[in-house]
Amino acid sequence: MKNPVLESIVAIFGAMLVASGVAWAGSQGGVSVAGWSLFALGGLVAFAIQWVVFVPSYRAQTEQWYDLTGSLTYLTVVIGTFLLAARFDARSVVLVALVSIWAVRIGTFLYGRIHRSGSDSRFDDIKPSFTRFLMAWTLQGLWVFLTLAAALAAMTAQTAPPLGPLGWLGIAVWAVGFAIEVIADAQKRAFREEPANKGRFVQSGLWAWSRHPNYFGEIVLWTGIALIALPALSGWQYLTLISPLFVYLLLTRISGIPILESRADARWGDEADYLAYKARTPVLVPRRPGSGG
Repeated sequence: MKNPVLESIVAIFGAMLVASGVAWAGSQGGVSVAGWSLFALGGLVAFAIQWVVFVPSYRAQTEQWYDLTGSLTYLTVVIGTFLLAARFDARSVVLVALVSIWAVRIGTFLYGRIHRSGSDSRFDDIKPSFTRFLMAWTLQGLWVFLTLAAALAAMTAQTAPPLGPLGWLGIAVWAVGFAIEVIADAQKRAFREEPANKGRFVQSGLWAWSRHPNYFGEIVLWTGIALIALPALSGWQYLTLISPLFVYLLLTRISGIPILESRADARWGDEADYLAYKARTPVLVPRRPGSGG
């Protein structure tokens, strides 16, 4: 028999173990502030913010501040690291700018969505449990730290090579991913705001190319961040390139696509038009409608 509380405790310790390993790797060859590795300090702050906001959220039994806290944590960690490193090279400026743009956009989008709906069904079963709700906030801290890892390692590295061709390629990749994510989210929101579409699934625009184009954009933009960071890394810091891989695994294997696909199947799984849409449309990587394969 499954024990959700025990599983949550294991997940919390597992998250901290993974974060500790990445903190050690990213700190190698990095700058320190007052004897603290600046890279590791960023990870500590990422978790600390989640735990602080968790307390009143648990007491009020609300998830209203969950997504907004995640976005504000990204901003706090990346801007704080940038200022404490006090090394305003082109790569660091680009990284802090791109991460901040993304964090502000995703934070306002997600907060607006939950404000309109009033709740997030993902938390219905776990909010009453202290350990399960704490696990969700702890995993958000891990999400922030791991996705930022490559950027933080580059910003805190002791050397600052020129941005170079790989850096410019990374900027272009980020821009493509960001555009895909923004357009996909806007198309889905516009679809849902049409009264005639109530209770239906979106299959137009980018959603005719992929069942989850917003997630594809998310993976692509973090790949761009990793490409920008890459030339500044060395030794164990290369392990921080786990960032886009972590985003991919999180969205395709853990919290994103599996949950949404299961909900969609339960809701429309017996409808012919949904089954046809699912059969012709890739789950993640976009493909032009009607191109086959």
